[in-house]
Amino acid sequence: MKATIWHNPRCSKSREALAILEATPGVEVTVRDYQKLPPSRAELAALYARVGMTPAQGLRRSETIAKEQGLGAASDDAILDAMAAHPILIERPLVETDKGVRLCRPPETIREIL
Repeated sequence: MKATIWHNPRCSKSREALAILEATPGVEVTVRDYQKLPPSRAELAALYARVGMTPAQGLRRSETIAKEQGLGAASDDAILDAMAAHPILIERPLVETDKGVRLCRPPETIREIL
């Protein structure tokens, strides 16, 4: 099975999810440091559609830039634009497999798609 983790190495939840993936036999892991390789707006929209959540649900509201831009009450379009411009706003970790996509908070949620 192939799995892609949208990873921030500075995030403890992201590191925990990566450790679960790496410890699971038969899983070929691709790590995407989304801050170094930012996703496009279209990629984000497709990812959230696949996971069944809105961009607002995937927003890191605690980030200073989210507060400065008033994203807490913004439209999904505005949030996607902001996430594409500032990937730090993407809640993590997101994990994709052939079985689906999950926001792995808590990290154990990853087991649903393995």
